[in-house]
Amino acid sequence: MQLRTDLAVEAREIAGEHISGTEFKTYSENGLEISRLTVKNQKAKQALGKDIGTYITIELPSLTDNFSETDERLVTIGEEIRRLLPVNGLVLVAGLGNTEITPDSLGPKTSSRILATRHITGEIARATGLDKLRPVAVMQTGVTGQTGIETGEYIMSVVKRIKPNAVVAIDALASRRLERLGCTLQISDTGISPGAGVGNHRTKINKETIGVPVIAIGVPTVVDVQTLANDLIGDEFDAQTREQISPHGRQMVVIPREIDLLTERASRLIAFALNGALQNEFDLPDLVSLM
Repeated sequence: MQLRTDLAVEAREIAGEHISGTEFKTYSENGLEISRLTVKNQKAKQALGKDIGTYITIELPSLTDNFSETDERLVTIGEEIRRLLPVNGLVLVAGLGNTEITPDSLGPKTSSRILATRHITGEIARATGLDKLRPVAVMQTGVTGQTGIETGEYIMSVVKRIKPNAVVAIDALASRRLERLGCTLQISDTGISPGAGVGNHRTKINKETIGVPVIAIGVPTVVDVQTLANDLIGDEFDAQTREQISPHGRQMVVIPREIDLLTERASRLIAFALNGALQNEFDLPDLVSLM
């Protein structure tokens, strides 16, 4: 049985820790445990099921614990994001997901807090002291069931029109383990496959498909039930057990009871850190006053 997860560290756990063509290191900063996995070649890509590139995983305290804009951990997370961004130029931030489904609302909730600055130019920018703001555009993609448009198609059309130097895609993720829900942040430079973690594969959103680098940011909010059952009781399911975990063949997921609070605070965390990464000429409290 395929174990579904969007997290590169979990893919490494499943495939084994000593895979050739990868580099893995861990370090601590401001009380955060950070790991960096680099997938270097096709052999490693096939072994892990993860595209070639860099995956940064940050272990967080539970996001039921709040963050304030003065928290030094936000600066650390922002620096990790900034390392993957181009130094200059327009960045398009895309919030993926469905506001009507709480565990899938992380993307739109986060993007609503990102400081859009592409339109602040000329004399207005100079007169207000905002001429050092980096140009940022923000969009919420919705989901295909709402729009009739593939998320990748939607982003690609905007990219062709406004020509950003990079896209930052924010989306809820699926984890293998319950203890990672709301406690893990993943940042990667490999793009994103919307819905892949729960088996709802869509067109990949990456440099190859849309023409510019795509940095993906997400927090796991769900665990696939079959994946969870495999971890708890092994992969030898009899027919009765399989029917219990997938009644009538339906694909089930597990979410935390406090999912509303988790997505709200995760969106604040990502928004604060990303605004700081994009607008490094300004202190975070100043940016918050503009949000």
